[in-house]
Amino acid sequence: MASTKIANENVKASYLALVSEALTSKEEEVLKVGSNEIAIPVVNENGDDIFVVFKVSVPTGSRDGEAYDGYELAAEYVRKCEEKAEKAKAQAEAKAKKIAKDKANREKLAKSKAEHSAQ
Repeated sequence: MASTKIANENVKASYLALVSEALTSKEEEVLKVGSNEIAIPVVNENGDDIFVVFKVSVPTGSRDGEAYDGYELAAEYVRKCEEKAEKAKAQAEAKAKKIAKDKANREKLAKSKAEHSAQ
């Protein structure tokens, strides 16, 4: 039986090969730039040459012995995105209220100035 480290390296190599094959089948140029990393040269919408990098890793967890939990991290990411969206919505509502208040104040000031100049 292979050690855990070797077994994890085999999984990593397998998935890196899978990603490479999928991209190659889509006629992408795949460049191996590290033992667990590939890069694909692309041109962005501005015509600039850039690279998209794929890095495959098999995390083992933290040093204190807590195992890596992708499900927990995914749920945490969803929560963070929802919180961020709620915060953005609250900020947009506050901004809309401020704009409406400022507009009303400007109209009131303009009306007041018009009344004073009419006298």
